Amino acid sequence: MTATRDSYEAKDITVLEGLEAVRRRPSMYIGTTGPRGLHHLIWEVVDNSVDEAMAGFCSKIDLTLRADGGVEVSDDGRGIPIEKLSKTKRSALTTVLTTLHAGGKFEQGAYTVSGGLHGVGVSVVNALSSRLEAEIRRGGNVYFQEFRDGKPKTKEPKKIRPAKKTGTTIRFWPSTETFTESVTFDYDTIASRLRETAFLNRGLRITLTDERDGEPREVAFLYKGGLVDFVKHLNSKRDPLHAHVIDIADIGGEAELEVALQWTTSYTESVLSFANNINTHEGGTHEEGFRKALTKSINEFARSKGLLKEKDSNLTGEDVREGLTAVLSVRVKEPQFEGQTKTKLGNTEIRSFVEKSLNRRLPEWLEKYSTEARRIVEKCISAAKAREAARSARELTRRKSGLESGGLPDKLADCSSRDPAESEVFIVEGKSAAGPAKSARDSAIQAILPIRGKILNVEKARLAKALQNAEVQDIITAMGTGIGEDFDVSKARYHKVVILTDADVDGAHIRTLLMTLLFRHMRGLIEAGMVYIAQPPLYRVKVGSKVHYLKDEAELTAFKQDHPKVKPTRFKGLGEMNPGELWDTTMNPETRTLLRVEMDDAARAEEVFEVLMGDDVPSRKAFIQRNADDVRFLDV
Repeated sequence: MTATRDSYEAKDITVLEGLEAVRRRPSMYIGTTGPRGLHHLIWEVVDNSVDEAMAGFCSKIDLTLRADGGVEVSDDGRGIPIEKLSKTKRSALTTVLTTLHAGGKFEQGAYTVSGGLHGVGVSVVNALSSRLEAEIRRGGNVYFQEFRDGKPKTKEPKKIRPAKKTGTTIRFWPSTETFTESVTFDYDTIASRLRETAFLNRGLRITLTDERDGEPREVAFLYKGGLVDFVKHLNSKRDPLHAHVIDIADIGGEAELEVALQWTTSYTESVLSFANNINTHEGGTHEEGFRKALTKSINEFARSKGLLKEKDSNLTGEDVREGLTAVLSVRVKEPQFEGQTKTKLGNTEIRSFVEKSLNRRLPEWLEKYSTEARRIVEKCISAAKAREAARSARELTRRKSGLESGGLPDKLADCSSRDPAESEVFIVEGKSAAGPAKSARDSAIQAILPIRGKILNVEKARLAKALQNAEVQDIITAMGTGIGEDFDVSKARYHKVVILTDADVDGAHIRTLLMTLLFRHMRGLIEAGMVYIAQPPLYRVKVGSKVHYLKDEAELTAFKQDHPKVKPTRFKGLGEMNPGELWDTTMNPETRTLLRVEMDDAARAEEVFEVLMGDDVPSRKAFIQRNADDVRFLDV
């Protein structure tokens, strides 16, 4: 890759447009003003420090959750320039913090590779903070500037003391006017993201300190093994098939590549891809090159060693990736992002670069560790046999359901609309709940698919076994997208898939089983934002002539503070609600509340599903105990 120029001066800062309207329409810049948008403020500041690390000028980042509710991010990079810009007549620091799309990422020179996806940067953090402080160590001095509600309190940064080292420290306090739901940061969410960032930046030390609850707690992330350590972490609850993690790195003219992979005895594929540290969970050209080269290399090795005979068909990509855990990271000079959420890499040249690199390097590893490579091939051949069994089961499913002639499950009460954009399907637990749901629904746009009891846990089963489960068959058929490699989100029959289960422990278990099925075999529905969780009430309370519906214990407790003498009625299940109640509280698009299932962190999602639905019982018990009091965060 072209070397990064050491220049990082005021002239490297380019101004594209002003900061107007960020405070008025924050969701346009951070997606939401809920918890996800709140945490986005941290990612913007941290990403700037990571860019310094990728450029070779930063070795450590310290993040502190302050007792006063603020956040402090400090690095040992070059420090944001403080000299005046000729275009704005203001310091580069002031310009960066008060002007949207102002920074060193828009000019060749300051950064060769940047992780900033949209370039909104710290200016948006400043705009959405009631207070922000910038402390810059640069040129032998420390400079300080404070901002209130996005505006500089002092016109320019002030020199406050000498400094031997360089770096940037940003402190900010989110605005309660913008983040009305909460300004409390979640420790686990931040720790997970920082750990992932440290994995992706070999040798970068990232420290997280939480000063909010009495005795401060501190954790440091430093991974000298980079992606190898990442794969070992992902496989910590799985049984690896071979000891040596495959580690391949390559540098081209306009890109860098690193990939680590290891097969396990499980049946699920876990491939995480990144471009410039951005999680490309929709895939892209780098994943395409990786998959093609992987399949080619395994087949060629299998044939060269006689593990595949001349009469045998080649292993498919699906066979090769069964049980595979892989992390693929590329750094691209000018990434092109596309897709549903702009997290799909579109650079066509990267496909060829990744494919050629792996076609050259992977066979070398397979030959060097031929005993382990044979074990991998045997696993792939076993997967191929299971695939044939699954194909037979799939054909049986098609014949039974009449899928080839457009048939749908008999139990599905479909909607009359044929426009997927306005159609929604409720996957409802049990016959008793299906009755009120069918009576309550708007049959023009709402379909009801009842399921019986708890479906198969697909985390522990191959696809062939999953397809033998009648409930799984019905869900797959009703969705219309196909599964696995046949999955096509454009064929989705409904653009809202709503999981509707009882508001109790059994309902939560069934919901998790359904989520596991969608995550493992129809993940594109989640990535496209089409999966939702209904919020049926657990309690009904009557005050005078007015009836109130309360979602859970927390809402009931809060309600009792104002109405201490009420006697709530607890719904034992959805079947106890009459159609009118179910419509008003849960199904009416005008009054209901749905939780959309989102996947901001694919690595964390993989880990959560492995813990909840895998074989590691102690880890599952520890997870449940740790999260028992925090049932609010249902998104994966």
